[in-house]
Amino acid sequence: MSKRLVILGAGESGVGTAILGRQKGYDVFVSDGGPIKEKYKEELNKYQIEWEANQHTEEKILNADEVMKSPGIPEKNELVKKIRKKGIPVISEIEFAYRYKGNSKIIGITGSNGKTTTTSLMYHICKTAGLDCALVGNIGYSFAKQVAEDPKELYVAEISSFQLDDIQTFRPDVAILTNISEDHLDRYDYRFENYIHSKFRIAENQTAHDYFIYCADDPVTMQYLEKYSIKSNPLPFSMSKELPQGGFIRNGQMTVTVDDEKMQMNVSDFTLKGKHNQNNTMAAALGGVTMGIRKEKIRVAVQTFESLAHRMEPVSTVRGVEFINDSKATNVNSTWFALESMERPTILILGGVDKGNDYSVLLDLVREKVKAIVCLGTDNGKIQEAFKNDVQLMVNTSSAEEAVKAAFHLASPGDTVLLSPACASFDLFKNYEDRGDQFKQAVREL
Repeated sequence: MSKRLVILGAGESGVGTAILGRQKGYDVFVSDGGPIKEKYKEELNKYQIEWEANQHTEEKILNADEVMKSPGIPEKNELVKKIRKKGIPVISEIEFAYRYKGNSKIIGITGSNGKTTTTSLMYHICKTAGLDCALVGNIGYSFAKQVAEDPKELYVAEISSFQLDDIQTFRPDVAILTNISEDHLDRYDYRFENYIHSKFRIAENQTAHDYFIYCADDPVTMQYLEKYSIKSNPLPFSMSKELPQGGFIRNGQMTVTVDDEKMQMNVSDFTLKGKHNQNNTMAAALGGVTMGIRKEKIRVAVQTFESLAHRMEPVSTVRGVEFINDSKATNVNSTWFALESMERPTILILGGVDKGNDYSVLLDLVREKVKAIVCLGTDNGKIQEAFKNDVQLMVNTSSAEEAVKAAFHLASPGDTVLLSPACASFDLFKNYEDRGDQFKQAVREL
């Protein structure tokens, strides 16, 4: 009898797991409580995988040997509770893909901020060096599907805390933890500790042959590091102190050391600007050195990397007013980094679905740099309350077009309008990409 694998959620990770499961001889059933996109229906049908949409048939689910839960489904979901009660093992897509990766290596990247940028740069370094690699995970392409359809010698994987929640044996050869700040607390019973624990799971199965790259300047990481018995080789990076192993920046020069390998590079040569990106670049350069990539190749990759859409993306300058799209800033910490890198008076567009945000961390930067706040969301009360004593000009808007027009009206030549919402986007937009695209469109129409 083949093992029955039930998959909850027919998005990218669910369908990818279904394809790999089918290939490996499992009896696969995919169940989604909502509609399934046409492209995913076609893929499931192509592999003759049974599926259902807009419902969960419990008798077809609770007879599973194993359940793969999509990262978007919370533990408090009633069906998940029933599965747990029956004692059926629940795993994530990265756990399932890991079983079938063969001798391939994995660089796994997680963190509250900077993980997408670091993952993209890490992949760019590996591609520049000519490695046989794929970019997978949270960044948009299923790890399991890649293993099934086009296996590589190296996987560069962006990993969310939700994917780490349901691992058992998953072990990256190189783990990168960019930083930890409050995010997704709605999924962790509003307990920061639970979320921190999730992030550290990226290193829990590592051995003495592996590497763990982390930020020595991140207070949360450093506070909790001692609480976990991590067996891999530590490679910290810092902007405040010199480190014998790992990376640091001193007088505009990055130094990266792994075992006996050492490379140096001027920060002015990085294509990614801003202090937070210096950390991301150090993390990716360290990852490159652990893979045995030549220094010249790492240098070339760091100098040729294109920045990402929706992440501090320059849109255009209209009558002396610069517009920047940082729609990917879905938490307060991301917005803090964005504001920190601002060098001109800023009109800040904030708001969306609040995930338990504490806006007080932004106060100092807002006082120093922000001349007006444009709220973009269905409920802006909390933002108004947080900044009412420090920002004279605050406006409520309910569409990207309205927000852009309001910001432009408030701006003078020489100012910057920054969309860096610090919130999720599901109130007015499909996702942060949609929010960023609508913002860019509105700027073009000014």
